Amino acid sequence: MTNGGKTTLTNSLLRALPNCCVIHQDDFFKPQDQIAVGEDGFKQWDVLESLDMEAMLDTVQAWLSSPQKFARAHGVSVQPEASDTHILLLEGFLLYSYKPLVDLYSRRYFLTVPYEECKWRRSTRNYTVPDPPGLFDGHVWPMYQKYRQEMEANGVEVVYLDGMKSREELFREVLEDIQNSLLNRSQESAPSPARPARPQGPGRGCGHRTARPAASQPDSM
Repeated sequence: MTNGGKTTLTNSLLRALPNCCVIHQDDFFKPQDQIAVGEDGFKQWDVLESLDMEAMLDTVQAWLSSPQKFARAHGVSVQPEASDTHILLLEGFLLYSYKPLVDLYSRRYFLTVPYEECKWRRSTRNYTVPDPPGLFDGHVWPMYQKYRQEMEANGVEVVYLDGMKSREELFREVLEDIQNSLLNRSQESAPSPARPARPQGPGRGCGHRTARPAASQPDSM
C-alpha cells in the first residue's frame, strides 16, 4: 500500500543482500499529460493504467537474461564470494495486479498500515505532483482497497507485513526470510551425497545426477 514503508525496507535490503539490484515501479509512471481524469474527478495516478508496465516487464526480463550484466550496468559490484547468487527486488504499489509479473516472483511481501496511519503518512510526503485536497479519501484509499481485493480474489499468495513495526524489526524479518529461502534453494540444488561404489553386472548402467543451479527469480514488495 502507499506509504507503507516499501522504499525504506527495500533500501535496507539492497545494502544487506549480495549482488542485489532493485527496480522501483514509480520509475515507470507515464507522463502527467497521459494520466486520465476519472469519474472521481482526480488524476488517476493510483491505477495500473498510469504505469508503463510493459517497460517494467522488459527491465525485469533484462535482469533475468543476465543478472551479472544487469548488476554491472547499474553500478552493483558483484561479490566474488557470492558470484552465483543474484537477487532482484521489485518495489511498488501495484506489483501484484499485473499478471505477466506475478508468476515471476519467488517471494511476495505486502506491507499494510491502518487507514489513519496511512493517511497521516501521506500528508507528510512531498510529491513532484502535489496531492490535491481530498485525493486520499476520494482516490488513493479506494484504489488501494480495490486492487487488494482483486489480488486476494485472484489467489495471489503474499506474506503480509505489519508496517507499524519498527524499521529494524521489519528489515530483520524479511532479511531472515530471504536468507532462509536462498539457503533452501542452495540445499535443493546441491549434488546428492556420493554413495559407496559397487560392482556393476552386465546390463546395469552407472548413472549420475547433475545438480541444477537455483533459478533466478525476483522478490517483490
